[in-house]
Amino acid sequence: MRSRSESLIRLKKFQVDEKRRQLTQIEMMVADFERMASELDQQIEYEQQKTGIVDVGHFAYSTFAKAAMTRRDNLLASADNMRGQLEAAQDALAEAVEDLKKVELLDQREGARETAAEARVEQAMFDEIGRLRHRSR
Repeated sequence: MRSRSESLIRLKKFQVDEKRRQLTQIEMMVADFERMASELDQQIEYEQQKTGIVDVGHFAYSTFAKAAMTRRDNLLASADNMRGQLEAAQDALAEAVEDLKKVELLDQREGARETAAEARVEQAMFDEIGRLRHRSR
């Protein structure tokens, strides 16, 4: 019985670790998207300063700046999408941790029951030895 509960605990710990890795990976992706969007903002600002045209509707507005804005907007949309996935991953991690705690608690209870059962058997043996000694007198 002990090896089965230990295997289940190992499985639950593995699942928790996997959820943590996924969460970290999503957090890194969001940070990367935001960093790249920030870099594109700087490039757009530099391009606008270089050309002297800040009105996107102007016929001579920089093609590079327009393309950079589109990329930036796509990155920010992706970051927003990933934030939704991040929340789902946080919920999944919390659920996995809760499952692990339940399994560990059940294992502790089972261990306590086994210990109590062993103590009862041992006490019964001592009681029997005491009775036998008392009768032999």
